[in-house]
Amino acid sequence: MAVKHSAQPAPASDQQAWHRMPVGDVIRRLQTDGEQGLTSAEAAARLARHGPNALREAPAPSFLQLLWGQFTNFLVLILIAASILSLVLGDTVEAIAIMAIVLLNAIIGVMQESRAEGALRALRKLAAPQADVVRDGLPQSVPTDSLVPGDLVLLQTGNHVPADVRLVETYNLRVEEASLTGESHPVAKRAEGLVDEGAPLGDRVNLAFMGTTVTYGRGKGVVVATGMRTQIGLIASMLESYGSEPTPLQRKLDQLGRVLGSIALGVCGVVFLAGVLRGKEWLEMLITAVSLAIAAVPEGLAAVVTICLALGMQRMVRRHALLRRLPAVETLGSATVICSDKTGTLTQNAMMVTRVYVDGETIEVTGRAYDPGGEMRRDGTRIDPAAEPGLRELLRIGACCNDARLIRSGEEGGRTLWRMLGDPTEGALLALAAKGGLDLEALAAEAPRVAEVPFTAERKRMMTVHRLPDGRIVGYVKGAPEGVLAQSDRILVRGVVRPLTAADRERILGVNEQMAAAALRVLGMAYREFECLPAQVDEADEQGLIFVGLAGMIDPPRREVAPAVAMAKQAGIRTIMITGDYPQTAAAIAREIGLLDGEAVLTGSDVDRMDDEQLVAVAEKTAVYARTSPQHKLRIVEALKRLGHIVAMTGDGVNDAPALKRADIGIAMGITGTDVAKETADMILTDDNYASIVAAVEEGRTIYANIRKFVYYLLSCNVGEIMVVFLATLLNWPLPLTAIHLLTLNLVTDGAPALALGLEKAEPGVMTRPPRPPDEPVIDRLMRRGILLQTLAMTAATLGAFRLGWLRHAGEPEAMRLTIGQTMAFVTLSVSELLRAYTARSEYHPVLKLGLFTNRAMQWAVLSSLAVILAVIYVPFLDPIFNTAFLDAGDWLVMLPLILLPAVVAEMGKVLPRRLALRKAAVHSA
Repeated sequence: MAVKHSAQPAPASDQQAWHRMPVGDVIRRLQTDGEQGLTSAEAAARLARHGPNALREAPAPSFLQLLWGQFTNFLVLILIAASILSLVLGDTVEAIAIMAIVLLNAIIGVMQESRAEGALRALRKLAAPQADVVRDGLPQSVPTDSLVPGDLVLLQTGNHVPADVRLVETYNLRVEEASLTGESHPVAKRAEGLVDEGAPLGDRVNLAFMGTTVTYGRGKGVVVATGMRTQIGLIASMLESYGSEPTPLQRKLDQLGRVLGSIALGVCGVVFLAGVLRGKEWLEMLITAVSLAIAAVPEGLAAVVTICLALGMQRMVRRHALLRRLPAVETLGSATVICSDKTGTLTQNAMMVTRVYVDGETIEVTGRAYDPGGEMRRDGTRIDPAAEPGLRELLRIGACCNDARLIRSGEEGGRTLWRMLGDPTEGALLALAAKGGLDLEALAAEAPRVAEVPFTAERKRMMTVHRLPDGRIVGYVKGAPEGVLAQSDRILVRGVVRPLTAADRERILGVNEQMAAAALRVLGMAYREFECLPAQVDEADEQGLIFVGLAGMIDPPRREVAPAVAMAKQAGIRTIMITGDYPQTAAAIAREIGLLDGEAVLTGSDVDRMDDEQLVAVAEKTAVYARTSPQHKLRIVEALKRLGHIVAMTGDGVNDAPALKRADIGIAMGITGTDVAKETADMILTDDNYASIVAAVEEGRTIYANIRKFVYYLLSCNVGEIMVVFLATLLNWPLPLTAIHLLTLNLVTDGAPALALGLEKAEPGVMTRPPRPPDEPVIDRLMRRGILLQTLAMTAATLGAFRLGWLRHAGEPEAMRLTIGQTMAFVTLSVSELLRAYTARSEYHPVLKLGLFTNRAMQWAVLSSLAVILAVIYVPFLDPIFNTAFLDAGDWLVMLPLILLPAVVAEMGKVLPRRLALRKAAVHSA
């Protein structure tokens, strides 16, 4: 009976326990009619009250906001101030050069980080543009965004569910919810019955959720939540609540920039004051101090880091990993935990029959999910299905009692690609028949379907009736093994039909239990013959069956996953499965890929019973979580982060989006991943291959190591330059390096060689080392030791060259002696820094072991920089500009050992780090 609409129906919300309410209570609470639906007038009133059935979209940052964000770095602010001061003091060229570097870095940063929050837009695309409803007692199609709570929605095969609905009628309705719950096969829905209040989304079988897809049957439901009140809306709200966090590298480089800038400013201030107090011209000392500040602050650091990350991103694309944000490339290299969804990430997201029981024996099936290619093996030996009458009959039943289709979708690497239309379970049976050599098209033609009894949740089976070429009428049945077996009184064994005994039943049910324990979804297969085609076929005809066998299927793991998990473990990275699927299925897959070794599987209900502290306590030792919701995934990720882990989260579904955003780096699947996951993630795997994650980890570690190398190089050189001027000032010597020398050093040696270090290949053993501690600074204890050694060596060599040049040319005028000494100091420091670039190529391995000429970019960088240095000395018209003098062969002989000193010290200094690295690798391996 229709219920009169009230002016204020109960507010619809995802917080209401609609799955706990009988259909009548839901209809009364929403003040609607279960047959006539809402009136158009009432729908319009509710639309005005509740708003459109659409997801709220957070405003994207403006271009000016993004640009301003590039100039808030402390190091960049110092460079801008230095540039302005240089301009005031008349050094226009240096001022322009510094600002050009700053602007280039800002432009690159804006281009890379100007991605809008596309996750919410992608969520909106999941909703169908039109929805079928009943209004004013008539079926009609309306825009999805006009749906309101209380609308009566019609669902059928192929529809997107347009809102969260409480089902009121179902007819064999099955809904694909993998993108929301992670469940790998469609869920059978039923309107009748109530569900426990704390049941996870995947178990709320009387509800259908916005954005999921109807794969079979039809139904009718009352809209209980729209827009941001739906489950997808809840996910969108969580996405809005979590801002983007800086990566560890961003935090460390920002901290490093502040420390370096402060120290550089302090030292330069001391140099200025010391020079003035010792009677030097204040303007000369001011220019020197500013030049020293410019040389000391590695303004190329931000640009080189950005370029290095961009080049690393290009290499990762070639290895099937696409980065959406540059700094995220190193985060994966520091990951200590990879939290992975199961369906579509560790598995193929496609059902495949892996085991068949027929003729009293078990047959293993190989191949890919819906690909007709594959083999059947008994006890490891390949068999010919054509020679197995029982197996042949089972394949025919699976292919005929079936509404799915396999179609070719393209070619890849000479292999035909296939996709499935219909129910994944039936698709798996079609692929099984094709692997057994059946011609599916020919079979459909020679055994046309003439009647059927559709699947129902109560019977848990279906039957199709076919006319065979010899005129016989045969009914093929598939369904739950217990039900099919209960309707059978005979059995087919090696082509012979005989009575089904109690021992047969016990044995078959035992095999069924074994398959189910292995997380296989099991179907029983049977058939019967009719004397003639009945006038009407119904459930009563599903008796007197001849039992043939069992087919066990599962969403199988990807072939590449097990080796990838083992490689990640070798690299010191834990892999954790977080899935919405059942515990038995999750555990079976986890054991198969080497992820589970006796540990317990926690469910979402277990997580609900824990507070945050309890979850943190178990998170360190739990490898598999099952029946989880988006909120559970977030709590698990946050617990791991509280333990100090750098967390990478992989996923492909809508349900993964909040955790992808909350993790240190989110990784989405490029092929099977939803738009929501892709837009939210920091990185996308273009081939959906879990093994590509391992390659990305290796690339990330290499990039971070390269960043450390050029930071090490820049700091050892810059600190050396500071100490040369600082000590000379304290000793009351003439300045060994003038302002133009410092600026030339800064432009020539800090740029190209540092960038070349960013192009180094992976060092040996990079994937056998444990992840670096998340709190490890960029400049660790060993690097500080190395910087100290290099500073001492460069300072001694440079001041030594200056003093020897001064003494060696004692017969020259004092001004010329000073210029020659300064030129020798300039050449000694600049060339030793170029040689230092070679030694900085590895923190552990000698440069000769790496190969002196294996980094081609380094050769070009050093040769071009050396050419500039020689031009400054030997091109006559440049001498007065750069305050240099001609150096003869004798000068070079004096400088040569001094030039080599820092490189020799660097190579000798690698002995201790190499021993420590070998010891750490040995402990990690053990």
